[in-house]
Amino acid sequence: MVRDSDAHGRGDSKARDGEDADLATDGEDADPATDGGTDRRLVGGWEGRYYEDFAVGDVYKHPYGRTVTETDNVWFTNLSMNLNPMHFNEAYAAETEFGERLVDGTFVIALAVGMSVIDVSANATANLGYDDIRHHAPVFHGDTLFAESEVLEKRESSSRDHVGIVTTELRAYNQNDELVLSLERTPMVLKRSHAEPSAAKPTGWPEGIGTQPEDLE
Repeated sequence: MVRDSDAHGRGDSKARDGEDADLATDGEDADPATDGGTDRRLVGGWEGRYYEDFAVGDVYKHPYGRTVTETDNVWFTNLSMNLNPMHFNEAYAAETEFGERLVDGTFVIALAVGMSVIDVSANATANLGYDDIRHHAPVFHGDTLFAESEVLEKRESSSRDHVGIVTTELRAYNQNDELVLSLERTPMVLKRSHAEPSAAKPTGWPEGIGTQPEDLE
């Protein structure tokens, strides 16, 4: 645990170190690598994990919590033709044990899975299945959901050399740290050796679009 006094002390030390560094470089040429030089370069962004990057037991806490709105619930309910009035009839829902409308459970599943894609299946070629789906608590309008995935298993594909199979448990929590959803999902994930990612041609980009290495020479 970091005490306030410790944090302040370290912060002051860092500030003094920064001042000393500034004094030490006065009159000298700045290093463009550390001083925002004029060199331009293509820098690759996050493209998700490849099969080789997964390790059993790893837990990924996915970025960006998401607040669920009434619009989300109504539109998704209409889109999927879910006719249960718990999702769109406030007068009806008010008379139930929950006292208000519930967010469509299949929307909660879709949202949690979507939140996990950045870490688990951005490089998946197919989703093989969803198993052991459990709704542990209701979700209401205004709740903010957070998701994390734990790697349960990984194995080589017996029929495709360019992918491996990864099984994760996906868990979603609300803003009160209540577990609202859990499920297992199993995508086939591309191997890095077959993906050949590059800064000039990231995933999803056609060849030759945008800034190219020769443009920076």
